[in-house]
Amino acid sequence: MELPPTMLAVAQKWLAARKLTDAPSTVDKLELAVRVFGNWLGENHPEITTFADVTRDHCLGWIAHIAEAPTERTGKPLGVMSRIQRISGLSQFFRDTATWQYADVPGYTLIGAGDAPKFPQKVPRFIPDHELDKLMPVIDAIACPFQRAALLVARWSGARRTEIQRLPVDCLDRYPDGTPRLRCPVAKPTESGSSHCTRTPPRPCKRLLTCAGTHPSDPSRTSGPARRSSICSMSHGKLLSTFYLFETSIQVACKAVGLVRPGGRDGTGRGTVSAHRFRHTVCTQLAERGAKLHTIMKVLGHTSVSMALVYAQVSDQEVLRDYRAVLGPGATIAGPAAEELRNGALPDVSIDWLKTNFFKTELELGRCLRLPAEGPCECDLYLTCAKFVTTPEYAPRLRARREVEITLAHDAAERGWDREVERHRCTSERTDKLLTDLGQPAHAEAEADESSA
Repeated sequence: MELPPTMLAVAQKWLAARKLTDAPSTVDKLELAVRVFGNWLGENHPEITTFADVTRDHCLGWIAHIAEAPTERTGKPLGVMSRIQRISGLSQFFRDTATWQYADVPGYTLIGAGDAPKFPQKVPRFIPDHELDKLMPVIDAIACPFQRAALLVARWSGARRTEIQRLPVDCLDRYPDGTPRLRCPVAKPTESGSSHCTRTPPRPCKRLLTCAGTHPSDPSRTSGPARRSSICSMSHGKLLSTFYLFETSIQVACKAVGLVRPGGRDGTGRGTVSAHRFRHTVCTQLAERGAKLHTIMKVLGHTSVSMALVYAQVSDQEVLRDYRAVLGPGATIAGPAAEELRNGALPDVSIDWLKTNFFKTELELGRCLRLPAEGPCECDLYLTCAKFVTTPEYAPRLRARREVEITLAHDAAERGWDREVERHRCTSERTDKLLTDLGQPAHAEAEADESSA
């Protein structure tokens, strides 16, 4: 390491101590973190000759540098994982030297885990529609009924590969109303001990599963214990491997339609689509089409809501559209909170919370921008709440609410309930004002006339 003598002595003493307990690869990473930091100090702060003079500002400057400066090997800045490792290594150096009371060091930790970038969030890799349109005709033409049935069930049911591999021969039946049902053994049973979940299979899967379950080349289909086990069991009840059922067939299908990337053992490339991505595709499509989280959890066989929420967060285009309508630049909005949003009066911390929890803020006629720190809402009529905001997307609901309030006001007037008349009229006038601010007509007929013109 190219460090001043005092700094070099401290670094070598620390690394020697770490070698007593850490693996060589770990020590190499720690040494790299301190060396890179020392080199940066030498180039940008040559007046520093001891670690005792290093401050937190120096460390933060180095963190910003490694996030932007290109590396010699790739010509690009370090990736997130590499930056996390180096920041963690330097943090460990300051923490250990402070605990072990080394001389010529700050004596406390200058940076911590909060200064490192966040780990990249893994999102489900669903198969885009244009790739599905290429793949499915080839899958439908696969000669082996077992492979064909396995991939079709994966595509339409969202089941895991091992679940499909162990489908019982009598897996097909019907709900009480006659809807087809696929009974699937769950690879990861729920806490309640359930070992099966149900899915509605498409018509091609029903035909192919029946065909695979009575394939003439398999003598175990007609008698013996295998008859009562899996549709993918061969002679003596041995299951067909998931490699044969899924990996082999999906690779052939990918290469047939050109969905490959360079590489592979045979030099022809490796398919870009795996069978497990069908599972992500099913759940992503469910989320896009408004399926409830409970439904997605049931299809996936998950017990945690947070696992199913991943699909809703990355795929719900309706939430994205509503988000942009309220928080996006130039959005048409109305309500007491509208001016705060337009003028940027809401603090950044409030905006950050709203962005993170946007899907939770929807009300009947708009959105509530009340933050958790403000406590529970005390407004019965949230139309007048200072945290209420709405967009043109809610105009049909606003008009419907307006008609209801007018009808209730007339009914209250006939009964002589003056206070109820006033309450319903105030609400209808408030919805009138919101519709006017949004540039929307108060009557559905007027909107229809404008659209036809």
